[in-house]
Amino acid sequence: MPKMIVSIDGVVIKEVQLTKDRTTLGRRPYNDIVIDNLAVSGEHAVLQMTGNEVYLEDLNSTNGTYVNGKAVKKQLLQNSDTVEIGKYKIKYINEVAGPTFEKTMILKAGAVMPPPPARADAGAAPTAAVDLAGVKATIKVLSGAAAGREVPLVKVVTTIGKPGVAVAAITKRPHGFVVAHVEGGNKPTLNGAAISAEPVTLKNGDLLELAGTQMQFVQA
Repeated sequence: MPKMIVSIDGVVIKEVQLTKDRTTLGRRPYNDIVIDNLAVSGEHAVLQMTGNEVYLEDLNSTNGTYVNGKAVKKQLLQNSDTVEIGKYKIKYINEVAGPTFEKTMILKAGAVMPPPPARADAGAAPTAAVDLAGVKATIKVLSGAAAGREVPLVKVVTTIGKPGVAVAAITKRPHGFVVAHVEGGNKPTLNGAAISAEPVTLKNGDLLELAGTQMQFVQA
């Protein structure tokens, strides 16, 4: 099933499955894909699905819609095309076109990989799909109603915080984990310093605070 992966500054903030014939994209909250940024028009673009083909159409937006760096009015999307709106990049993935092992690893950390050709050791349980970098970590909530709760960071991207107030995304990378501010007027803090949209590497014991809730990054 086709999907759109929305990111900013290399940090994935949401994935949207294209299940309808018409999927709208824009700043207004009634859109199917909402991007709350002034560079995005209220009704910026629409994705029209016909069979397994998806057409992207710009709705006379103020700042335009780009595909792979070129301004477009209406275009048929191809697997792995990158749609650019302001600072946001939206990658189009159509798995029917034949996903590679790497794409599956990036999109779903817990996904079950396609079975390899039969071998003598074919019964061995694959573990790479669950633990991309051999690193395990959790977020431990230190204050608030959820104090004591631990959230395992098993997905490629884990978002934390309160939408509209302060939201951060923790992304799992080959070298470890990074955190970045995604949305909200109140910027999260890391060890007392405000977090920007630029990803910052997390270290064991780091203290995060979002919307008045304190958390700790714990890495095994």
